[in-house]
Amino acid sequence: MSDPQPGSPAPDFDLPTDTGRVTLASLRGRKVVLFFYPKDDTPGCTTESIGFSQARADFEAAGATVIGVSKDTAAKHGKFRAKHGLTVELGSDADSDVIERYGSWVEKSLYGRHYMGIDRSTFLIDQAGIVRQIWRKVKVKGHVEAVLAAAQAL
Repeated sequence: MSDPQPGSPAPDFDLPTDTGRVTLASLRGRKVVLFFYPKDDTPGCTTESIGFSQARADFEAAGATVIGVSKDTAAKHGKFRAKHGLTVELGSDADSDVIERYGSWVEKSLYGRHYMGIDRSTFLIDQAGIVRQIWRKVKVKGHVEAVLAAAQAL
């Protein structure tokens, strides 16, 4: 299966969260902002998650639900949310199934060492479950604002 592209159906997901489960099917009729991030409680991931949480009301006003996904457990997500006052749902994809279906499990390189990891990436999905916009290799600064503008314009 190839990575989703703008205009293609978003791969379905059903992920545990610290408050229950979140599925793409249950969000049909709403826009969905799905952001993949490497790890709870690391600087960039914390900044990004706080940014999406602070803009939650604006996303809600645009008819969008924001969901973050990493390989961390649902229990770890709960601690991360509590520690930083996060209001966005965080899905746990411990086996990388959803991360891989969205093409966000990639080879990375650090100091000459190659390894597999999560590409910080965001997908804007419309009310019918179609991918409308994709951001890959996300830089955190200004990202939440760019995604919010796209969600509002959709």
